[in-house]
Amino acid sequence: MRTILVILFVLLYLILGLPVLGVEWIISKFNRPAADISQLRMVQWAFRVVCFLSGVKLTVKGEENVPKDQAVMYIGNHRSFFDIIITYARCPRLTGYIAKNGINKVPILNLWMKRLYCLFLDRKDLKQGLKVILTAIDQVRNGISMCVFPEGTRNRDTDQTSSLLPFHEGSFKIAQKTGCPIVPMALTGTADIFENHFPWIRKANVTLTYGKPILISDLPKEEQKKIGSHCQKVIQEMLEEELGSR
Repeated sequence: MRTILVILFVLLYLILGLPVLGVEWIISKFNRPAADISQLRMVQWAFRVVCFLSGVKLTVKGEENVPKDQAVMYIGNHRSFFDIIITYARCPRLTGYIAKNGINKVPILNLWMKRLYCLFLDRKDLKQGLKVILTAIDQVRNGISMCVFPEGTRNRDTDQTSSLLPFHEGSFKIAQKTGCPIVPMALTGTADIFENHFPWIRKANVTLTYGKPILISDLPKEEQKKIGSHCQKVIQEMLEEELGSR
């Protein structure tokens, strides 16, 4: 029943949202910031409804660590499609996500994502990947936060929920070039919603923990050179601490 309700809601939202996108496009011609914020809040509302229908019981920790007055680079572990839904619903300001290129082919959804400054990465095309990172750098400089899952793909390890795939260093150019804070996010329990019993959605307890912002300039030079490894270690420790407290 949960699966059917979520599918119906998403389809209705996308279909009924088409004329809304048209109205927002007109508004953006006169007041782009107002259109950006209203689109952000509409999608966040939709994601909260999806979580409710899915039976997600969410516990959020460390939200005071998220800067509200500047653009940041969010990074997190990635085990589920719901990682995006849950974290995006909590963003205090305009935020774009870097997603795999395949999502760009989903009708209507791709329009919403483009409106919300999401970028699509083709992992096989290094030149296109560089353009994506450069665009993300420009967006952060223009006050738009970016969210990246540095593992590059969903971690399908179902046995060790605290394990991480190696972090790709290239995505951290966003923070290196802009000087923005890196906000680490540790997610536990998201795969229990859907992936661990595909194709059914089931209720689950999920914890989202925000770590203290990381400023690359504050780190020793050796760690600055391997910022991806440093951040992976930070999130690894956050996951182990959360799982160890249960």
